[in-house]
Amino acid sequence: MAVTPTYPGVYIEEIPSGVRAITGVSTAIAAFVDYFPRGPLNQPVQVFSFGDFERQFGGLDLLSEASYAIQQFFLNGGTTAWVVRTTSTANPATTAAVTLQDGAGNNVLVASAASPGNWGNNVRIDVDYGTTDPTKLFNLTVTEVTLVAGKPQVLSSETFRNLLIDSTQANDAVATVNDASSLIQLALPTATPTSTHPPAQTGTLSSAFALGKLPAGVPKASDSMTVALNANPAKTITLSATPPATLASLAATLQSLIRAADSSLATVTVGLVGSATTEVFLQFKAGTGNAADILKFADGAGTLATALGLDAAGAANVQQYTVGGAAAGAQVSPQSGGNGIWNFATDPDGMAGGLSGDPNLKTGMFALVNADLFNILCIPATARMTAGTDNHAFEVATNANSLCDQRRAFYLMDPPQGPGPVGANDSPTAIAAWLDTNASLRNRNAAMYFPRLDIPDPLNGFRLRPTPVSGTMAGLYARTDATRGVFKAPAGTDASLTGVQQLEYKLTDGENGVLNPLGINALRSFPVFGPIAWGARTLFGADQLADDYKYVPVRRFALFLEESLFRGTQWVVFEPNDEALWAQIRLNIGAFMQDLFRQGAFQGTTPQQAFFVKVDSETTTQTDINNGIVNIIVGFAPLKPAEFVIIQIQQMAGQL
Repeated sequence: MAVTPTYPGVYIEEIPSGVRAITGVSTAIAAFVDYFPRGPLNQPVQVFSFGDFERQFGGLDLLSEASYAIQQFFLNGGTTAWVVRTTSTANPATTAAVTLQDGAGNNVLVASAASPGNWGNNVRIDVDYGTTDPTKLFNLTVTEVTLVAGKPQVLSSETFRNLLIDSTQANDAVATVNDASSLIQLALPTATPTSTHPPAQTGTLSSAFALGKLPAGVPKASDSMTVALNANPAKTITLSATPPATLASLAATLQSLIRAADSSLATVTVGLVGSATTEVFLQFKAGTGNAADILKFADGAGTLATALGLDAAGAANVQQYTVGGAAAGAQVSPQSGGNGIWNFATDPDGMAGGLSGDPNLKTGMFALVNADLFNILCIPATARMTAGTDNHAFEVATNANSLCDQRRAFYLMDPPQGPGPVGANDSPTAIAAWLDTNASLRNRNAAMYFPRLDIPDPLNGFRLRPTPVSGTMAGLYARTDATRGVFKAPAGTDASLTGVQQLEYKLTDGENGVLNPLGINALRSFPVFGPIAWGARTLFGADQLADDYKYVPVRRFALFLEESLFRGTQWVVFEPNDEALWAQIRLNIGAFMQDLFRQGAFQGTTPQQAFFVKVDSETTTQTDINNGIVNIIVGFAPLKPAEFVIIQIQQMAGQL
């Protein structure tokens, strides 16, 4: 900052260097759009491993081509991806939900699965009053289960303690759970609920015992009651002539008597919940593993049920609340979760509409507008569509091209399958015919590979599954960028396809020679090397087009330059538009390009041969200045791959 001298002495003034370093952007952040069994809809979610993807979106799914593509992406060298879950626009996924009531039958909370899908029907909720103030506070345990041999197995669990229903308090149940839970979201049933009591405890609950002590005369000697599980016949249990004197001994005695009464009750547990400083309850659990089970008590010949408050309205509840489960006990108004329909044969319009989405609503692939940066777009679900008379794959691919043009990204196009007059994945002739029919899909920012890949499918006994190419190639792009640079073609003998057991079609050199001039990249399998990428052209790489961006590395490197310079020159906006600014621009961009030159990103042996940066009075005239414009010209000499290696051999003529 400028110094104003006021006294004799030495002053220090820091002078800016004028250099604003430009950082190269990432080049291999992939984006995948498809159906997944769980996860937020139409929102880009960043994942850094396949484990991340499994936790947030459910892992591999037979209906989701992208789930396998994402696995292949990380296997082949990918490190970062955006994932967008979409759903059919005609038959969308639905969210599991249930309303919880208090002991008096008032609706107090609505619990919904954190995202739509069948998975939400496997979410269980336990409520107990083991808190510092059981009259107001409650604990909530949320569990996701899966059935193994008919028995529920816990996948994940969350516990929230000392909650209450009061939006003015820090421990408000709705705010606390919604901020922290990955399994459920809570809401009030109405804007002004009729009750702020806690939801009824799960299991069957006795009346409250103040300070955890039995009242005088409870229980009576030889008192009895009946107990029944669901609709099973009620069984009578009878206390001895010397009844238990404490709550703890009463709980143990009742558990023993109930278990001995009938085989259907052999797993019942009786415990104490609440706080000994305020109130304690006897809690009865069926222990069967069935969340919907209900234990019911009645007096019968004795009055023990009345004495313990077990026959009161609302005392008997489900063992666990089931999100999406049937109405029972204190859980009402259930809504079952569903995956919707994701099947091209039965819902082609809905599937294509879900993938394409709406640019105004930012749904489908256009949800990626909210992602900061992605470089490679993969929509492998187009491979499930049928080539032929319909235009669904064409619609999705057209929108994908448009999105990539807007975001300076690269689209790895997966052509649709047969049957049909031009089934794209059947043969070299078929894919060439499909691309010819859909020639308007050719784009500088896109590439296509043939054939599809066969990978072992763990969901189908490890049988080979035909899989679209995009995820595997996106991983290969990432690996090549990391080891060699974005300017190196992701092809050649070192471009191995990890996780691929075989290719669906074995190309010959002649067939490869037909596809390559059309801009269709071959995947080949050679002895020793196995399956590898053997082509590096964009869809504008057909010989007849003679385009500057014929090759994948040239186009991706240009996109890298564009995005890096776009982000790295934002500081220029609103600066004084004169020679001082132009000199700074030349310095900053020149330093960035010089660094790339040292990495071997350009042709040429000197910087002058490799690149130039021009911004001066020739590029920016006075008229431009008057209009607030500064024109910057950046030129570069790209490295192009050695696609054809020709070795000439001749005999040496004998000496004359």
